Amino acid sequence: MSNPAPSVTKLFVKTFGTKPDALYQAPGRVNLIGEHTDYNEGLVLPAAINFHTIIAVKRRDDDKFRAVSAAFPGIFEWHYGDEGSMSEDEGWVSYLKGFTSAMAQSGLPARGLDLAVIGNVPANAGLASSASLEIAFGTAINDTSQLHLSPLAIAQLAQRGENHYVGYGCGIMDQITCAMAEAGAALLIDCLDLDCESVPFPDDLSLLIINSGLPSIAHSTEFGERRLQCEQVAGHFGLDTLRHLSLRALQSAEDELDPVAFRRARHVISENQRTQSACRALEQGDIARLSKLMAESHRSMRDDFEISHPAIDTLVELIAEVVGERGGVRMTGKGFGGCVIALVEHELTDKVIAAVEQQYPAKTELEASVYLCSPSDGASRLD
Repeated sequence: MSNPAPSVTKLFVKTFGTKPDALYQAPGRVNLIGEHTDYNEGLVLPAAINFHTIIAVKRRDDDKFRAVSAAFPGIFEWHYGDEGSMSEDEGWVSYLKGFTSAMAQSGLPARGLDLAVIGNVPANAGLASSASLEIAFGTAINDTSQLHLSPLAIAQLAQRGENHYVGYGCGIMDQITCAMAEAGAALLIDCLDLDCESVPFPDDLSLLIINSGLPSIAHSTEFGERRLQCEQVAGHFGLDTLRHLSLRALQSAEDELDPVAFRRARHVISENQRTQSACRALEQGDIARLSKLMAESHRSMRDDFEISHPAIDTLVELIAEVVGERGGVRMTGKGFGGCVIALVEHELTDKVIAAVEQQYPAKTELEASVYLCSPSDGASRLD
């Protein structure tokens, strides 16, 4: 894939008439397993991918921010701590304003920036393009204002901005992954205490992301409903979240719970167990076990959390027929569209791609895009 760095420098010079001081990058991410568990303070196993958002910046002597993007028209301006309220018309820049709003509310100082943004993280695909933008921007502010914040602190500010300014109640998985991932590894994140463990990625597996051609949901009522259902079940047991609820305890109270909410909670609790097991399978190179766990995860998302789509199920099924126990495949992301992830032995990669290209359009009348990715490093300054 092309390197966006030269293009972002060119955009900056064209817009502001001068060269930038520095460039900063943050990757997109894909979740290997652990879906809709992060906002339930559960476990997730994502990896950063070699698609990036790159920001060119130049320090200002005041508190003004001026931002331009290659993907959208116009220059957006605001003053630090005076972001106003979220506006639908601002789109992408709301994620930047959310970050500075969270910083200002935390009492942190910051200098203004002129900045240009460009990236190749596929949008509306469930690959964390918004978190990639937030973390690249936060990394730039941290460096240029000499705040000495940790990558975790940057991730927390980004999540806070998205929760309170943008108004989307996301968990912290995306932001932590974009900020803290390591090349060649997945990242096991405990979303309760934010403990992170690097899990080496097996050398004999290819990481494929297949975009179904159906856009991933954004800030939909479907997402909010599922989050509320999880909270209702936790509240029934006197808990803040589902993290410490056992499957046995949930099953013993099935008759007392709304049947839909019960299934939502069953997915979250069983998904936490699958994520722990998948981490061990990766470490041990047990691909057959990983294949089984990913299949179980997809069925749980389809049947209990009900966030799949017939086209997504078709895509998963045709890939599973090719790889068998020599790889795993499942839906990934918020749901109702977006992407499928497949971890397959290298020699099966071309066969998977051929199956997707030849069978998927005929079965769904949709065109899929296939990305061969590698687990990548988190955010950084580009020298």
